[in-house]
Amino acid sequence: MGKVFLIGAGPGDPDLITVKGLRTIQEADVILYDRLVNKQLLQNVKPEADLIFCGKFPSLHLKNQEMINQLLVKYGQEDKNVVRLKGGDPFVFGRGAEEAAVLAKNGVDYEVVPGITSGIAVPAYAGIPVTHREIGRSFAMITGHLNNEEINWKQLASSVDTIAVYMGVKNLPFIVEKLMEGGKSVNTPIAIIQEGTTENQKVIIGNLQTIVDLAEQDMIQNPAMIIVGEVVKIRKQLADWKEVQLRCV
Repeated sequence: MGKVFLIGAGPGDPDLITVKGLRTIQEADVILYDRLVNKQLLQNVKPEADLIFCGKFPSLHLKNQEMINQLLVKYGQEDKNVVRLKGGDPFVFGRGAEEAAVLAKNGVDYEVVPGITSGIAVPAYAGIPVTHREIGRSFAMITGHLNNEEINWKQLASSVDTIAVYMGVKNLPFIVEKLMEGGKSVNTPIAIIQEGTTENQKVIIGNLQTIVDLAEQDMIQNPAMIIVGEVVKIRKQLADWKEVQLRCV
């Protein structure tokens, strides 16, 4: 009987993989990896390792979740080290808990190796802290896929200082509308960070009243993080201070 490692690869920058995650990748016999995993990480595998692409595109799933579950059980029941490599963290909108449950049900040994989630790392790379002692004392992470009432938008808008929305560009108009209906001011700052932590990172800043038009003008697409809250203003402060420091050197 082998063992399956559910590993978080981080948000995009390959240097953000954990030490344990990288070591496990190097020792793996089989790696099932997702679309948003930085392919540079796969340069660390053994020459004889089997690489299986399990990426899911918005309108095309080459392998559905049931097929992935079956593969994990199949390889996990063999005498192999198996890695399930996911972007971000396996347990933050990554279906890691579902895969862990399937492995446990089938008697397959597994271990979770946490990764740095995009909701924290992506805004950090853009100069935006998700918490701040004065203006950001609470922080929530939500999925942007749900264009319905499954999320209590009114409570979210009124009770949380900073909101990080994963993969919400397609539903941006709906998200903005619900946050304003929930009591958020039209002047609430909002940032969208496309392909965060990578060399292709792109950042746009606006407020709830302007952000939909700005995103359309800049042709923003997923993968992207949406950050809502006063902490977005810190980005300009940090940039201004950095510019002052450069002028003083």
